[in-house]
Amino acid sequence: MDTCTLTVNGQRHVLPADPARRVSEVLRDGLGLRGTKVGCDAGDCGACTVLLDGAPACACLTPLGQAEGRRIETIEGQAHTPLQQAFLRHGAAQCGICTPGMVMTAEAFLRRTPEPTRAEAEEALGGVLCRCTGYTKIIDAVLDAAPGGVAEMPEVGQAVGAAVARLDGAAKVDGTEAYGADHVPDGALLVRAVRATYAPVSFAFGDLQDWAAARGVWVFTALDIGGTNRFGVIPAFRDQPALAEDRARLAGEAVALVAGEPSVVEALDLSNFPITWREDPADRPVHDAKPDNLLIAGKVRRGAARQAMQGAAVTVSGAMQTGYVEHAYIEPEAGVAWMDGKTLVIRACTQAPIMDRDDTAAVLGLPPEAVRIIPAATGGGFGSKLDVSLQPLVGLVALKTGQPARMVYSRAESMASTTKRHPSDMRCTLGADADGRIVAMEFDGDFNTGAYASWGPTVAGRVPVHASGPYFIPNYHAEARANYSYQPISGAFRGFGVPQAAIMQETLFDDLAGKLGMDRLQFRKLNALRDGQATVCGQTLYGVGIKACVEALEGPWADALKRAEAANATGGTVRHGVGIASCWYGCGNTAIANPSTIRIGLTRDGRLCLHQGAVDIGQGSNTVIPQIAADALGLPLAQFEIIGADTALTPDCGKTSGSRQTYVTGSAALRAAQALRALILKQTNMGPEAVLTLEGAVLRVSDGAREQVIDLAVLSEQAHGYVLCAEESYDPPTQPLDEDGQGVPYAVYGYGVQLVELSVDMGLGTVKVNKITAAHDLGRVINPQLAEGQVEGGIAQGLGLALMEEFIPGRTENLHDYLIPTTGDMPEIETIFLEVPDPEGPMGAKGLGEHVLIPTAPAILNAIRDATGALVTRLPALPHRVLAAIREAGHG
Repeated sequence: MDTCTLTVNGQRHVLPADPARRVSEVLRDGLGLRGTKVGCDAGDCGACTVLLDGAPACACLTPLGQAEGRRIETIEGQAHTPLQQAFLRHGAAQCGICTPGMVMTAEAFLRRTPEPTRAEAEEALGGVLCRCTGYTKIIDAVLDAAPGGVAEMPEVGQAVGAAVARLDGAAKVDGTEAYGADHVPDGALLVRAVRATYAPVSFAFGDLQDWAAARGVWVFTALDIGGTNRFGVIPAFRDQPALAEDRARLAGEAVALVAGEPSVVEALDLSNFPITWREDPADRPVHDAKPDNLLIAGKVRRGAARQAMQGAAVTVSGAMQTGYVEHAYIEPEAGVAWMDGKTLVIRACTQAPIMDRDDTAAVLGLPPEAVRIIPAATGGGFGSKLDVSLQPLVGLVALKTGQPARMVYSRAESMASTTKRHPSDMRCTLGADADGRIVAMEFDGDFNTGAYASWGPTVAGRVPVHASGPYFIPNYHAEARANYSYQPISGAFRGFGVPQAAIMQETLFDDLAGKLGMDRLQFRKLNALRDGQATVCGQTLYGVGIKACVEALEGPWADALKRAEAANATGGTVRHGVGIASCWYGCGNTAIANPSTIRIGLTRDGRLCLHQGAVDIGQGSNTVIPQIAADALGLPLAQFEIIGADTALTPDCGKTSGSRQTYVTGSAALRAAQALRALILKQTNMGPEAVLTLEGAVLRVSDGAREQVIDLAVLSEQAHGYVLCAEESYDPPTQPLDEDGQGVPYAVYGYGVQLVELSVDMGLGTVKVNKITAAHDLGRVINPQLAEGQVEGGIAQGLGLALMEEFIPGRTENLHDYLIPTTGDMPEIETIFLEVPDPEGPMGAKGLGEHVLIPTAPAILNAIRDATGALVTRLPALPHRVLAAIREAGHG
């Protein structure tokens, strides 16, 4: 057999020759160097970047024949370099899937340019995509890649508020973090799906047995599923089959599975799979039980909006449309399943392990306790990885064959078959009195939920609650409908429909301020919710931070207006504009149970273990929740050992969605830590001011006058192997909404305002966002570095929603045609944090993750209109749409 010699990280390897095989495959599968990540197999994302003779190259595009005899460097060869330390120090890794590619690209750049400018660094890293960070902290790290470690861990009682480096960050920057595609058990079968290429379509199988036997593979269809072949994130709306039975409603829907030895399955041509397709009538209802294709409608009604509108001094009306937006996480779905005795174990990227367990068990006909979900590190989720994808598929193969089964979606599979942001078609009318106070609002919206329900009911429910924005509106009527279609499934995407509603409402606010002759910021300040006022749901709130956010931007707003005026005074085809928009967002589920449970225990040998089942998808729960627990217990953060999400090891912390983890799971951690502290103090008969010290297996408790010693080694083990343990739950105190949407949908809300400065080329229609100043009320800033990263990343996604992202089925199912912001698209971002404590949040804290995306797009649209006099009413605001709006406004 011919061989090929590679030198990788200084080591010589002799491998079987296959000149056309991708270097990424050789590194990952041949040498087990899985630090090199694969996000697209097309050279679009840069996650697989390695160095060839010192120059960055996409390993997914480089054939083995071109690498022979050359020096290859991968992330595994970068042993705690100053650059990696800088990435950790600056919080430059969030989910971490792009980090190896970023580090390798930056390493090559810094060797060439040891003292770069910021512009040079941005240009050098422009070929590596990140969906989490907004790139700011990555560039900060590259510019600060000097020797030096991260800040020391905080002292006892000082964890909350400290910029603690991500506790799970080291594995992300050195490439050892294991994502869904990185765990490959010996003998694992490879699984591929046969998918519908269009929809709606009916199908029938031919001779599957002979086809499979001729190729030495297994084939599975819906007939092999032993349970209920339906799943869904909301139990009452489980309507999606794991494998379609005889009809596909979605292009990209899986209809069969092929499993076998990896080299055989990889080489299969599935175009000759024995299946016959028959196109269905496009006007047939998507689901027979829903002849009008209406999934569900949501409504909030307070006061008498129609009558109050008639008495308003000023009214404005408008309409807005948004399209599909792809989550575009850099890690496509991937996972593996195997049998551990009678337990089916599934390790996959996910945001919701308990939901995965229950859905998968129901599909496969197993009791939930017979399924164990071990979340892999998740390379971005943003909502789409709440829905199960491959979990029941690999589970089915492992269950039927008894062998481990592995599945990795291609980029095209991921984008075709998984959920998107809901397209929307919205209409709204606002009325105000002569003093500028809003007296009434009417909102109506249709949201395309696609082929299956997914999170459609949540969007229909959340939108009417939030469409008012964080303002006092005494007369309000809002309705939203989720409608089925034969298009991609719309699910959860950072905001559940609230970003779309904010675009409608906040652009109309500018209209109303203009008609009233009021400053746009002052108009928002006048109408902002105050403590003690009722929301549109009739809920009286306290700890309301929106006014503080508006006031924090008064100075920056005035300065920005002066800069735009001065720039426009010089003339030319480029016009400058300033825009503003606000947000609010309820943390957690809407008006239903939403609990999290945390366990903290001490072992005989002095290990302090925190069972933290909240999946960290990059937002920082693996760090923030221990920070809360450390201060509540009174022991150093450095002494905590984190037991990560695993349905066999951690209590249910709920799903990572709805910006709930800091608030809900943080509250559970606070209570568990307080309960463990109370247990310790009770044993020593010490008061609440006592100081705890853990030294090996000795726990010392001192109040200054005396000291008690607890020898953990002599205590008897109790449940879960701990000698001292506490487990506590927290469920937000919400109330169901009545038929008019009145009640308590959320116990805690977060607030924010963003100011955008941009320029528009009046001849080309191109938009350049130059600066965004973001003021957000967090109640209590648990970790300022991680919070800044959330703001910067959320703004990046909001910018994409506003200006460039438009998923078109069958045309943009890759990261080349589907554009997301790169380093060159990002503006300067200035973050201002406000702390208006919430009476319900842990230590006053509120959520943040989803809030920060909401005001970005409407602020950009308002700034475009300020610059051009034209409002774009269909997103994204692509150049041709900007030009059309300018012409329609009479400025073309």
